[in-house]
Amino acid sequence: MKTPMDQLVKALLDGDQVQAIAEARRLRGTGVEDERIVTEGMEAAMQQLDGKCTMEQFNLLEIMLTGRAVMGVMKELYPAGATSLRTKGTVVMASPEGDVHDLGKNILKVLLMAKAYHVVDCGKDCPTDRLIEIAEREGARAVAVSGLISSLIPQVRQIRDEMRSQGLGHIKVMAGGAALKQASAESLNVDFVAQTAFDGARYLDRVVEGEQ
Repeated sequence: MKTPMDQLVKALLDGDQVQAIAEARRLRGTGVEDERIVTEGMEAAMQQLDGKCTMEQFNLLEIMLTGRAVMGVMKELYPAGATSLRTKGTVVMASPEGDVHDLGKNILKVLLMAKAYHVVDCGKDCPTDRLIEIAEREGARAVAVSGLISSLIPQVRQIRDEMRSQGLGHIKVMAGGAALKQASAESLNVDFVAQTAFDGARYLDRVVEGEQ
């Protein structure tokens, strides 16, 4: 059964940025909320792409083209024009060392910037010590890690303990991404596991407001 998001998902998976932006505009024109376009359109496309990212089916060009289309739609929905000098706080994010996937991280990045957070992106394949060093230097309220592959879990589990040993236990640790969101916060040794980018943004809002 077809859904209103099918054409957007197809355009994203085809890496057709122009068509994807056109579909997002069409959906907006019919009254579909931006959040639905992200969660039911872009994140659905990413989940399909994630499912193909096995050793046998890994296609870097396909990921790059889809990533470009995703970011084009995000910039259409959340233009970077009107930024405020006042921010809610600093969030440092990365894909952990060993993971070259960053589509989910990039969606969260754009969304947080649109919500007036200062975002420091450490990029892909980021060592834990670098992530912690930058979080301390930037005075981060939280760090966010996104992981596609389950082999990263032991590495993610070390982040909060390493931060505490360096006197940074006040910094919240949030995880997300196709592999990490299948686990619990307790098993990952993090403060929160985000199921979607909006889920993560709402958690950070609660942190800033002192509710977490």
